[in-house]
Parts: sequence; structure tokens; C-alpha cells
Amino acid sequence: MALWKETSKTSAIETPEATDLARPGITETKPEAQTPVQPAFRPTPAPAPGKPKTESLIAPDITIEGKIEGEGHVRIAGNFKGDVNVRGDLTIEPGARVTGSVRAEKVTIAGELIGNIESAAHVELQQSGALTGDLKAGSLSVAAGSRMRGQAEFGWDDAKDGNSAHKTHGLGGTAP
Repeated sequence: MALWKETSKTSAIETPEATDLARPGITETKPEAQTPVQPAFRPTPAPAPGKPKTESLIAPDITIEGKIEGEGHVRIAGNFKGDVNVRGDLTIEPGARVTGSVRAEKVTIAGELIGNIESAAHVELQQSGALTGDLKAGSLSVAAGSRMRGQAEFGWDDAKDGNSAHKTHGLGGTAP
């Protein structure tokens, strides 16, 4: 015969937390684990075909020296010294000045460009525009009152033409 009385709960173990919960009116509160909140990383999506490209602006009171490369349109209203190589359009606003070589799909000059346009599908020289340098483009629009000092090559498709005489023999494009 046992000298102690067995309870019906054979697996009950009392812990300090269980003792606290047994007191009336006291609820269990456990500190929540604090996880640091980090901003989600979202890579910049590449522009989808047919979706308009974004435009970057250099404001009128800004002067920048360096290099511009990338996709998208660039509008310069201030001063920029360096090369511009974009897969998009370049617009030089009236009063703006760019010094350096340019490669873009379309170049619109209403300010001043001192440097060569090495490659462009279309160049538009507006009435207030001035270009000091050589130009190579698929097509060229020149407004009355605009200024240019340099050589211009436009309308030639070097891949189809096969005849490079126009490059070395002046405006006529024929060898003597």
C-alpha cells in the first residue's frame, strides 16, 4: 500500500510560468521577437519594347563634367562637359551648352554643341541651335537661322552602300 495519494494527472509538471497562469486575473505576456524591417530590394526593370523611355534632365543652373551613358532620353538645359552616349534621344535646350562627342538615336540642338555627333539616326538643328564640329547622321533637319561649322555626312547607309568614296572625296562623293 502506498503512503501517498496519487493524483489523476500523472504528467503534470509545475513550472513558474504555469504557476503564474494559475493566478486569477494575470495573463501570460511573452516579449515578441523584434525582427529588423529592411526595405525590399526592387531592381529597376528594363524598359519593355514599345514602352516609353524615361527622360533625365540637367537643369539650367547646373554645370556637370563627366560622361553620360545608358538608355533613355536626356534633356540638357544647363552646361555639360563630356561625352554623351545614350540609346535614346538627346535634347540640348536653348541657352544650354554641351562640350564633347555625342552618340544618340535623335539629337535636337536648340542650344550649343561643341563637339562631334559621331552617330545619330536623325539630327535636328533648330533656329537657336549652333553646332561646332562634324556630324554623321541618317538624316538632318536644319532650320533657318541655325549655325554650323564643320563637316556633315547624312543620308548614307554605310552597310548598304559599300562605296566609301563620299567619305574621302568631299561633298560630291565621287573620285576624280
